[in-house]
Amino acid sequence: MLIVFTAFIGMLLAQPTLAPAEILIYGSIGIWLVAGAAAAVNCLIEQKIDAVMARTRARPLPTGAVTVFETVAVSLVVGGLGLFLLYVFVNPLTMWLTLATFVGYAVIYTIILKPLTPQNIVIGGASGAMPPILGWAAVTGEVTYESLLLFLIIFAWTPPHFWALALYRREEYAKAEVPMLPVTHGVKFTQLHVFLYTLILLAVSMLPFVVGMSDWLYGVSALILGLIFLFYSYRIWQYYTDEVARTTFRYSILYLSLIFLALLLDHYLIL
Repeated sequence: MLIVFTAFIGMLLAQPTLAPAEILIYGSIGIWLVAGAAAAVNCLIEQKIDAVMARTRARPLPTGAVTVFETVAVSLVVGGLGLFLLYVFVNPLTMWLTLATFVGYAVIYTIILKPLTPQNIVIGGASGAMPPILGWAAVTGEVTYESLLLFLIIFAWTPPHFWALALYRREEYAKAEVPMLPVTHGVKFTQLHVFLYTLILLAVSMLPFVVGMSDWLYGVSALILGLIFLFYSYRIWQYYTDEVARTTFRYSILYLSLIFLALLLDHYLIL
């Protein structure tokens, strides 16, 4: 939902007035379908890991609700349809960028980075941060610095978001032999880095206001939302409990939704 939501916001921010309905509809559906295909491939590759983790053991592949063949078939059909819609009804650049995002998530992150390095979330976060660029390119046919700022917000958000989850799920990741940061470098190290990356996120989130892409409504909203996130991450660093980490993880999802909503409201209400 966040992938499609941030992509759609990218479309709405790309120009002063609303983009043509065809672009908004086919762009959203195409990105949604390819994202779904990427998620299915991720589940296919990680079904053995999913089976030993409480958070994921109820997914369709570990429970046997679907087969490998069915998963591959659905992924090919859904992903292929999404790319077709983007190429024909949106533009080729958006299709190629979406395909690159699919490869980045399903192959580079899932197969290469996740099992090999504790920096998997940092590096692999690039593919998860692409949706606003996809939405922007769908409307404008190009990648601009404004879309890259939206990319940077999600890119900086990804580490504290996922490491908060990894902290209270660290034993499951260790059991599954996934080298998440709390497993390889310990809890204290991860707690500090959640706080440091949230500081980076706070700074990055202010860039749209600093460069004049947005006005005071977004600037104030980003500052308040960022300081709340920083408060939660400080508690993770200095007063850690698993419940604090859970609360921070839940807030991080709300944070990303609200900050992009603030961008949208600022764009149309202040403009």
